Amino acid sequence: MKLLMSLASPFVRKVRVVLRELDLLDQVEEVNVTTTPLASDPTVIAANPVGKIPALVRASGPAIYDSRVITRFLNDHAGGKLYPQARIWDILTLEATADAIMDASVAMTYEVRLRPEAQQSPDWIEAQWGKASRAIAVINARWMSHLKGPLDIGQISTACALSYIDLRHDMRGWRNGNDALAAWHADFTARDSMQQTAV
Repeated sequence: MKLLMSLASPFVRKVRVVLRELDLLDQVEEVNVTTTPLASDPTVIAANPVGKIPALVRASGPAIYDSRVITRFLNDHAGGKLYPQARIWDILTLEATADAIMDASVAMTYEVRLRPEAQQSPDWIEAQWGKASRAIAVINARWMSHLKGPLDIGQISTACALSYIDLRHDMRGWRNGNDALAAWHADFTARDSMQQTAV
């Protein structure tokens, strides 16, 4: 299998962390591509018609895409425990919350990096940050006991989302007022899988 990816993407990083946590690196080749929403790589389009990464190209069957689909597939493929049925709805909700932080944060990045300055909307950027910061505060207030439990996809998604903010929007100071989450993030990012996927 081949994972079509770009190193800075938080959605890609989530998949790359899963590959390492499930010991699947010998089965999946990581293929770095250069692609943007304005100029999608033809290889990516061949795998995913909307041109988004990550996409997982399989030897048997069509490529699969969207990080949540890929991580669920990899977990099943490896017989992993990242989606335990006993906590499945909590796990999926936390994953969705973390992915929403990624969506908003990536949208902020694109607004500044891909649009001419005269066309950029500061109000729109702040609205995206509002979504991300509210979600971060909710995780800090409601999800800490879950984050400290057995490893699952919700934890991986949360760590990758927060690390992306550190990468692209560090001046936002997401740790302010979120002390418990900040301490958890510091511990989680010390894992080998996070260290090996840092950019």
